[in-house]
Amino acid sequence: MVDFADEEMAAREKLRDAYIDLSRLGLIFLSAGNISMRWKTGMLISPAGASSKTITPDRIVETQFDGTFFGSIKPSSEWAMHRAIYRSAPEAQAIVHTHSDYCVSMSATQDPLPSFHYMVASFGGADVRCTPYVTFGSPELGDAAVVALQDRNACLLGNHGMICHSSSLDRAVSSALRLETLCRQYIGARQAGRVQMLSAEDMAVAAKKYESYGIY
Repeated sequence: MVDFADEEMAAREKLRDAYIDLSRLGLIFLSAGNISMRWKTGMLISPAGASSKTITPDRIVETQFDGTFFGSIKPSSEWAMHRAIYRSAPEAQAIVHTHSDYCVSMSATQDPLPSFHYMVASFGGADVRCTPYVTFGSPELGDAAVVALQDRNACLLGNHGMICHSSSLDRAVSSALRLETLCRQYIGARQAGRVQMLSAEDMAVAAKKYESYGIY
């Protein structure tokens, strides 16, 4: 066991706990998903091949934005996507990427999650965009995510899953769960019949209220 400073150990334990929570919530299964926190001049990120049964604080990987990592354990294969988001969004302090069921189902359409519910505005706009399909683990996937995340804090990744960022790890986990819930509800609404969308004005009002509502 590596002897980490107290602050770093606390961050690593928080990442471990969040990864296990995401698994318990059904958002991460087996090794399909990864999470990170901004750390010093780089990030702390879950390791390649992580699972809720194997992840421990000492297996979290400190990774620099040039790809250099410390120790013998490799970072998640999606580290470059996390890097791209941290570089493009200075406010991002934590990132969650999952292959959760309904986000994957929605991403397979390559359509945005539209304004069927006012809570869609909590992600920064009137919809949640979806990227085209891009090969997993590639720098190009990070580029596509950055485009979809302009003025947003979450997006769908075409035929892949979702990714979100926030000002804290707790908030990023909550955002991932909220997006999965909304995708499930939208798919259910589509099955029920024609979905009535909210107007641009409705969504603008909701977005304004979220500025002071403090959604978690």
